[in-house]
Amino acid sequence: MQCDYFDAGVCHSCTFMGEPYEDQLARKQRQVASLLSDWPDLVWEPAFGSRQSHFRNKAKLVVGGTADKPTLGILDSHMRGVDLRQCGLYEPCLAASFETLAQFVQRARITPFDVATGRGELKNILATTSPSGTLMLRFVLRSTEALPRIRKNLGWLQEELPQAAVITANLLPERKAVPEGREEIVLTDQDSLPMQLDDVTLFLRPQSFFQTNTPVAKALYGQARDWVNSLANTVGIAPLHIWDLYCGVGGFALNVAGSGRDVLGVEISEQAVESARLGAATAPENATVRFMVGDANAAARAEGSSLDILIVNPPRRGIGALSDWIEKSDARWLIYSSCNANTLAKDLTAMPSYQPHAARLFDMFPQTSHSETMVLAQRMR
Repeated sequence: MQCDYFDAGVCHSCTFMGEPYEDQLARKQRQVASLLSDWPDLVWEPAFGSRQSHFRNKAKLVVGGTADKPTLGILDSHMRGVDLRQCGLYEPCLAASFETLAQFVQRARITPFDVATGRGELKNILATTSPSGTLMLRFVLRSTEALPRIRKNLGWLQEELPQAAVITANLLPERKAVPEGREEIVLTDQDSLPMQLDDVTLFLRPQSFFQTNTPVAKALYGQARDWVNSLANTVGIAPLHIWDLYCGVGGFALNVAGSGRDVLGVEISEQAVESARLGAATAPENATVRFMVGDANAAARAEGSSLDILIVNPPRRGIGALSDWIEKSDARWLIYSSCNANTLAKDLTAMPSYQPHAARLFDMFPQTSHSETMVLAQRMR
C-alpha cells in the first residue's frame, strides 16, 4: 500500500507502511511465535491475512480547523487539525461519506473544538459501516450547544447520506484524551446497526465494541466455531456448557451457539449486552444463548465453575486476576483471543494447568505491528 500522507510525513500511524505485505505478515507471525515459545508443541494454523487497504469498518475522525474549513483526521504535535479524508485504510462506502460529513459541519455551523483554548464544540466524528453499506454516525460534542443546529440540518444529512441508519450526538464535556463520552443522544428512529456475518447477525449500538476489520473478524469467529464443533464432536457432551467472557456484542457466543449447547456471555457494558440480546433473538430456535451485564472476574466467581469451554476476549491489558480463577476452575478447554500477545503469554503462564495446543494469527490491523492471536488450550491436570 502506498500513502501520500505517510510519504509527506503528515501521518505515521501506519508504522509498516511501504513494507511488502507478505513481509509484514511473516514478521508478525515470528514476533507472536517468539512470545509463545514456551510451548514448543503449539501447532500454528496458517496466518489469516487481510486486504492491504480499504479494510477498516470504523473511522475515528478528530475534527479540527474551523466551521468554514473543518479538517477530519488527526491532530499534529501542536494540536492542530490534519485532514486525512483520502486515507486508504477505510472501506469505500465509509470513505465516501467523509466529504459530506465535512459539508455538514459547515452547514450546521458546528465549531470544531480547539484543544489549546478549550473552546469549540465538535471534538470527533465516529463513523461505522456494516457489510451491507449502512452507516452509524456519531458526533462527539463538548456540550448540547450545537444540538439544535444538528437537528435542524439532519434532514439534509439524511438526504445526502440515505445509508446513514443511525445518527447520534455523544457528549464529552471533560477534557480527556478519549474518543467519546458516556451520554448518547440518538437522533434517528433506529438505534442499532445490524452487522450481517454470514448466518449470524450482530447488532451495534452506539457505544458497543466491534472488531475494526469485518472479514478478519468473521474468520476469527469462524475459527472459534470450528474448534468448538471439533471438541463437541470428539467428547459428545450434551449439553455443552460454554462461557464467553468479555463477550462484547456476542460475536463469539452467537457463532458457537447451537443445538445441545448452553452458552452464557458476560460483558460489563450494558449497551453491548443489549446489542448481544438483539442478536440472540435472531439465533436458531434450538440455540440456548443468554447474556448478562457484569465484570468478567466477578461474574465468573459468582456463577460458579461448572463449564466445559471457556472463551475469553479481553482488552489489551489481558485477564489479570481472572487467570487465578480459570486455573482453579473445571473448564476443560480454553479459547483465548488476544490483541496483545505479550499479555497473552503472561496470562497463559499464570495458568499452568492448561496446555496450549493450537494457535492462529489474524491480521486485524495491516500496516501496523498489531494483530489478533487466538489460542486453544486444554486442561491437563
